[in-house]
Amino acid sequence: MAELFTRLLLATEGSEFDTGAEKMAFALAQRCQLPLATVVPLVSNPEYESLAPQLAARAEQEAALKIAKLRDQANAAHVAIELRVRRGEEPYLEIIEEARAINSEMIVIRRRGKRGLLANLLVGEMVSKVVAHAPCHVLIVPREAAMWSKRVLVAADPTEDGRSIVAIAAGVAAQCGLPLHVVSVVTAEGLRAQAQSFVTQLIEMAQHTGVMAQGEVRIGKPFTEILAAREASDSDLIVMGSRSDHRIGRAHVGGVAQKVMGLSEHPVMVLHFQPQKGIHTL
Repeated sequence: MAELFTRLLLATEGSEFDTGAEKMAFALAQRCQLPLATVVPLVSNPEYESLAPQLAARAEQEAALKIAKLRDQANAAHVAIELRVRRGEEPYLEIIEEARAINSEMIVIRRRGKRGLLANLLVGEMVSKVVAHAPCHVLIVPREAAMWSKRVLVAADPTEDGRSIVAIAAGVAAQCGLPLHVVSVVTAEGLRAQAQSFVTQLIEMAQHTGVMAQGEVRIGKPFTEILAAREASDSDLIVMGSRSDHRIGRAHVGGVAQKVMGLSEHPVMVLHFQPQKGIHTL
C-alpha cells in the first residue's frame, strides 16, 4: 500500500469509539513503514475559554493525556508519529484543514456507534461531515474492526469513475497480496448486460496486474446487495465511492455510502476524486 497512500492522517478524539481507527492507523503505518500524522481536534473558542476557563483547562489536560497515550502506542508499534492538536468550534473542520495542510492522501477515522437500522445516526455527525467534505480518501473504521487479511470487495457503477474506484481497490489488494471481488449493483434486469460487461472488463484489468479477481452483478437495493456480497465473498474491506454536495450548507454523503458505512462490521474506504471528475454515487 505504500505506493498508493504515502501520507496518512489519523483523526482521533481518544474516545472508546476511536480505538479501532487508532489500531488500524498504526497497523497501516507499520506495514507501509510510514510516519503517521495525527490530529486531535479540540472544541474551543474565545467565548468558551473566557466564560468557562476551568473547563477549557480540563479539556487541555485531557488532550495532553490522549497525546501521551498515542505516543506510547506509536513507540510500541515502532511508528514515527507526528501529533498536532487543533482547536476550533467544529472538530470536523479542524480535521479537514489538517488534511489539507499536510496534503494527506487518506484520513483514518472512527465510525461512532453500534450496528443497527439507523445507519445515518450510527456513523456520527462529525464523521459524516469529514467524509462529505474531505479533500482526500477516507477510511472509516468500526470500533472492533481489524486489519483486512482475507479479500477486498469493491463496489462500482459502470462509469469512468467506477473504473478509477476499481483501479484503486485493485492496487490495495495487490499491495496486501489479497484477492479482489468486484460487484456492480443495478436496479433492474434490463441493466444487467451493461453492468456485466463492465465487471468482466474490470476483472481482466485486475488480473493483468497480478491480482486474483472475480466479480458479479446483483439486482436490488445497492447498500443491501453490497453488504450481502461482502458476506458471501468473505471480504473484510469494502472500497466504494461517494459524491459530496458542497452546494448545500450541511454535510451530505451519498445515501448508499452512508448506509454501508453505518452497517458494515468491517472497514469501509470511501474514495474521493477531483471535483471535476464528478464521482458517481453508488
